[in-house]
Amino acid sequence: MVRGTPQGTSTFPSLSSHADKPHNPMINAGAIMTAALLKPDLSAADRFDFVFNMYKRLGGGEYLGFNNAVFLSEKECADRNFALAYFMRENKCFPEGTRLHETLDFYFQLCSLEITAESGALMAATLANGGINPLTGDPVLTVDAVRNTLTLMHSCGMYNYSGQFAFKVGLPSKSGVSGCVLLVVPNTMGICLWSPPLDSNGNSCRAVQFCMELVSRFNFHNFDNLRGHFTSKCDPRMAKAESKAQILFDLLFSAAAGDLSALRRHSLSGSDMQAKDYDGRTALHVATSEGHLNIVKYLLYNCQVYPLPKDRWGRTPLDDASSFGHPDCGEVIIECSKKRGIEIPLPLSDANDFHAD
Repeated sequence: MVRGTPQGTSTFPSLSSHADKPHNPMINAGAIMTAALLKPDLSAADRFDFVFNMYKRLGGGEYLGFNNAVFLSEKECADRNFALAYFMRENKCFPEGTRLHETLDFYFQLCSLEITAESGALMAATLANGGINPLTGDPVLTVDAVRNTLTLMHSCGMYNYSGQFAFKVGLPSKSGVSGCVLLVVPNTMGICLWSPPLDSNGNSCRAVQFCMELVSRFNFHNFDNLRGHFTSKCDPRMAKAESKAQILFDLLFSAAAGDLSALRRHSLSGSDMQAKDYDGRTALHVATSEGHLNIVKYLLYNCQVYPLPKDRWGRTPLDDASSFGHPDCGEVIIECSKKRGIEIPLPLSDANDFHAD
């Protein structure tokens, strides 16, 4: 009944060319259609209570009210919404049996609900938390419903500015003409911003600016976490030590697996290719132990790592090459050490298959 396509005007949204359906539920035509689809078999009072209670659960019991003055104002100045509704009825968009005036009254009631910044932030946080209210633990929405909602917010939530907002901020959001913006950082947090001065698109000027400043400082943009993407932005979702440990884990695991492409990404993103784990072992130790000759050559000649680092037991990659039976790796390490003028120590293992002489 309602599509998920951004559309090009926020003042008088038309229907899409696909089966004459409203573009999306974030604009008037789609919102009216959505209201018609919500519990149509219930009475008007029960339909309102259903939505009101759902919002109450989303907001964790924080303030949610109904502004009767706004409702009367919406109803009095509703020529455009009535025109949209009649136009959709002419195109047979509504389900059979839809009572148009009751549907519009229901829509105006939903437009007249009011929240505080605290309750709005909790609603956004519930979406960020996969539909589970982070304070009450109430599973308000299914994961599929949250995914679909966030997708629509990301592509259609900021009126005509939705495309630019998705490009510059890259986060799901929903703007309202009251000056409120709900911003969702999936799996992290929800934010409610309120600042009434609006721009030409009907979005809060300061809220949009805040969102841009937020993603310029923190790597919350959807595509800030691409592989090989080196950024100075802070990631508050990960402790500094945890971030370094994850990079080291990935580096050593790639060396053990012989994944040259992954090591190249690490090198290009500025990772320390000589980083050591708790036991002092490096990617060169691991690659030599596994006999990955191409990885050993890449680390020595492309990354210019030191060829003879010692772990906590005093073992070098040369010792590992001997112990694990990879003389070809050992020869490359010896050759590189000689070229750099590095003295080659006597191996710890007696089972040498190669010699420094």
